[in-house]
Amino acid sequence: MHVNWAVIKEEVSFRTSRSSGAGGQHVNKTETKVEVLYDVVASHGLDDEEKQLVIQRLGNRMNNDGLISLRVQNFPSQAENKRHALIRLRDLLAKSIVPVKKRVPTKPTQASIENRLAAKKRVSNKKDTRKKPDR
Repeated sequence: MHVNWAVIKEEVSFRTSRSSGAGGQHVNKTETKVEVLYDVVASHGLDDEEKQLVIQRLGNRMNNDGLISLRVQNFPSQAENKRHALIRLRDLLAKSIVPVKKRVPTKPTQASIENRLAAKKRVSNKKDTRKKPDR
């Protein structure tokens, strides 16, 4: 699988708005909050198999139009927020297309079985000492 990040970066669209929270007069008049929108289905940066994986694994992050949306307002500048949003999108897509390894069932080692039984025996003996003696 090969993701073409250059193409994906060109396909991404941005929306900006005023950031919430403290910050004074500057925040009240500048649009620093960035929302990145990415259309997985229409993308040319992913092959069909990768698109299926992304849709399957990130379906809960998609809106009704099939767009992945990420909002970033951590930084006081729009440029920094855009850069951070692209990094987050890249990381999110990279994690979603990694194939899941099939779990191989294993058996416990002989030593771990013996340790478990010894621990059970210790607890049992401790509880036995709490009992009143028989007459």
